[in-house]
Amino acid sequence: MTNFILSSSFSFSLGWLLTTLLPLLWLPDEASARIGYFWHISDLHLDTFYSTQGDIYKSCWQLPHTAASPAGGRQETATESPGPFGHYNCDSPWSLVESAVKTMKAKQGDNVEFVLWTGDALSHSAQALSEQKQLETLRNITELLGRSFSSPFIFPVLGHEDGSSGPHKYKQMGELWRHWLPTDALVTFELGGYYSIEQTRSRLRIVALNTNFMRYDYETEVKPAHSLRWPAEYAVEPKASSRTMSIQDQLQDQQQAEQQWLWLDEVLAKSRDKQETVYIVGHMPPGVDERNMGPQHNGQLIFTERNNQRYLELVRRYASVIQGQFFGHLHSDTFRLIYDDQGTPISWLMIAPSVVPRKEGLGGSNPALRLYKFDTGSGQVLDYTQYFLDLPLANRAHEPLWQPEYNLTHYYALAEISSIALHNFAERFTGRDASWFSRYHRANAVRYQSGSPCLGLCMLNHYCAITRLDYDEFRLCLESEQLPLQSGSSLAELCSGCLALALLLLARHATTQRIYK
Repeated sequence: MTNFILSSSFSFSLGWLLTTLLPLLWLPDEASARIGYFWHISDLHLDTFYSTQGDIYKSCWQLPHTAASPAGGRQETATESPGPFGHYNCDSPWSLVESAVKTMKAKQGDNVEFVLWTGDALSHSAQALSEQKQLETLRNITELLGRSFSSPFIFPVLGHEDGSSGPHKYKQMGELWRHWLPTDALVTFELGGYYSIEQTRSRLRIVALNTNFMRYDYETEVKPAHSLRWPAEYAVEPKASSRTMSIQDQLQDQQQAEQQWLWLDEVLAKSRDKQETVYIVGHMPPGVDERNMGPQHNGQLIFTERNNQRYLELVRRYASVIQGQFFGHLHSDTFRLIYDDQGTPISWLMIAPSVVPRKEGLGGSNPALRLYKFDTGSGQVLDYTQYFLDLPLANRAHEPLWQPEYNLTHYYALAEISSIALHNFAERFTGRDASWFSRYHRANAVRYQSGSPCLGLCMLNHYCAITRLDYDEFRLCLESEQLPLQSGSSLAELCSGCLALALLLLARHATTQRIYK
C-alpha cells in the first residue's frame, strides 16, 4: 500500500486528485487476478545407503575396506565425515528429502494450487538396484508427499534416473501415482510416461512430458558414476537398460517416443483452439548445460539434435498459448529463452535447482526449493521465491535451516516475468557492468562456493546457453561473441555482433528446413 505524507501547506486540489489517485485505478493484472502458488521440486536423488559414517569419496556409503577405488583409480583419503543433511559429493539422505517436504508444508501449508515434481527421485547409484528396491524408494517419497499435502494436486514427471523404461515401468509408476492422475491422464502415462491435465478452476493445462525419449544418450547405456564394489547384503541386481530391454519393449518405446510428439502437437493445437493456456513440464530441458564446459558430445548436449529442433519448433508454433515451461535435471538455477525467426524473444523456460547437493563432475549446489506466484486464471507467472539450505550450516547446527535465497523480480530488477524482460536481463551480461552476471552466477549454484570465478569463456558459456537453445546457434555464439565478452565491450558496439545475429538467423532457418523437409 502506498503511503502519502501531506504537509500542512499542501493545497488539496482536483489536480492532485487526478495526478495521485487515478493511476491507482489502473492496477497491474496481479491486482485483479486470483493469486495462487505452486511449488517446484526437482532432482531429489534419494540414496538409501547414505551414512554419516560413510566415505565422502565413495558416495557417503559405509563400505568394506575392500571396496574398489573411485573411477580412474584415484585413492583419496576422506578428511571429513558426511553431515546429517548431506554432502556436496553425495546424493541425498532421507533426512534432507524429508526436511525439504516439511519445509514446503511449513512455508505455505495447503495454500498451493499444485506441486510440480520434475523427476530424478532415485540416486545415481540406483541404476544397479533391483526393480523392487527402486519402486520401494519411489513409493516412500510418494507417500511422504501424499502425507504432507492433503489435496491430490502433485504432478510428477519421469526423470532419467527413475528406473528403466518400457510399458511395464510406465504401468508400475501409473499405479503408484494413480491418486494424483485422472483417468484420461493415466491412459497416456501408462503407454509412454506422459500426460495432460486441465485445471478445473481455470483454463490452465499442465502438459507433462517424458523427456527420456528425447535425451542425447537414449540409445546408449548409461555408465555408472563410479566403480564401487557393493556389499553383498545390499543384494543389488543389474538394471534393465535400454540395451537389455526386450526387442518388443524397445519397439514400443520407439513408437511412444514418436507418438508423444504427435500427441504434444495435438494437445497444443486444441489448447489454442479452446483459448487455454499451457504449462509444459519435463525433467530434461532443451539446449545445453551451461555449467558444462567440456566437449558437447560429453554431457553438454541434452536432447538429440533432431528432438531439440522439434521441441523448439513446436514452442515457436504455439508460443501464444504457452505461459511457462518448467524443467530440472541440471542441478542449477537458470533460465532459457526461445526466439522466433526474426530474433524476437517469444517464450521462456525456467530450470529449477535440485534438492540434492551433488552435481556430477561440476562441484555442487546447495539444496533448493522454489515457490511460484501466479495468476490462476491466465496462468501468468508473476514471481517466485527461491528457498535454499546452507548445507554446511545445517550440518553444523544439526538442523535444516531452510531460508529464502531471493525473490526473482526484486533480485534481478524485473518489472514482470516475460520473455522480453528476461531477454533484456540476459543482455546485461554482455555489457560493461559485471554485477548483474555476478548476481546470476551466485544464484546459479545456489550460493555454493566453488572457489573459482566465472569469467571469459565461462561467462560466455552461460550467456550462449541461455539465449541460444539451437545447437548450431550455440556453437556460433561461442565462436563469434568470445571477443566482445572477454574485452568487456557491448555487443551492440561491435559489428561482429551484427554479423553473428544474421548468421544465427540463417542457421536457424536452414536447420528448420533441413529437419522438417
